[in-house]
Amino acid sequence: MKLDDIKVSRIIIKRYTEKLLDSLECDVAIVGGGPAGLVAGYYLALAGKNVVLLERTLSVGGGMWGGGIMFNEIVVQEGGKDILDEFDVNTMSVEEGYFSADSVETVSTICSKASKAGLKIFNLLSFEDVMIIDNRVSGLVINWSSVGLANLHVDPVTMRCKYVIDATGHDAEVATIIQKKPGCNLKTDTGEIIGEGPMNADLGERLILENTKEFFPGVFSCGMCCNAIFGGPRMGPIFGGMLMSGKKAAALILEKIVSK
Repeated sequence: MKLDDIKVSRIIIKRYTEKLLDSLECDVAIVGGGPAGLVAGYYLALAGKNVVLLERTLSVGGGMWGGGIMFNEIVVQEGGKDILDEFDVNTMSVEEGYFSADSVETVSTICSKASKAGLKIFNLLSFEDVMIIDNRVSGLVINWSSVGLANLHVDPVTMRCKYVIDATGHDAEVATIIQKKPGCNLKTDTGEIIGEGPMNADLGERLILENTKEFFPGVFSCGMCCNAIFGGPRMGPIFGGMLMSGKKAAALILEKIVSK
């Protein structure tokens, strides 16, 4: 068969356009494609929801690819291992309560399983702003990442969703945008982002689950941004909390959807 370059181009444009149009109204939009966001997307998609994940960079997986100091091994505790077992990721018990896994296998497997479950992943798309109606986030404003990188004056488009997950890590980008809006207070002690504390893996891992919750009507924290928003410490290259936070965020949203 002789290949036709134009047919190849048409297929790419048509298929991508169909996927994007189907995502402009969704149940849940996840901002950030790190491990927490991917796991949340997996469980939501598995439950049959129309879930969209936006990742501004070329690849998903966040900091998990590099393990610790570019040694591509990660460590998880028992709760994290249980989730990796669900994804069929190989783990090794190295000390009591400590399990290691290859970071490349972990990220690629989670990404594959989430995609196959129905999560629609858009890389190179950036979150710019939120749409707020009646003091509740009801959508996201999005644009190509290259527009921001090139500092081009190009207007974005809007995506409507029932719920949003902020999984943007240390920067807590969705929360940062919301707190700048007049009259919008976050559900923190100060009404604003408190900021993350210094390294403390034990406390950080425990608080990341406690801080996985709705921080503004319609918006849930997930992953490292949980502690950035609510003032918990960072925890370094241990990833069990990220995985468990993603699963909890999905469960909280599913409870909300069922109760309505």
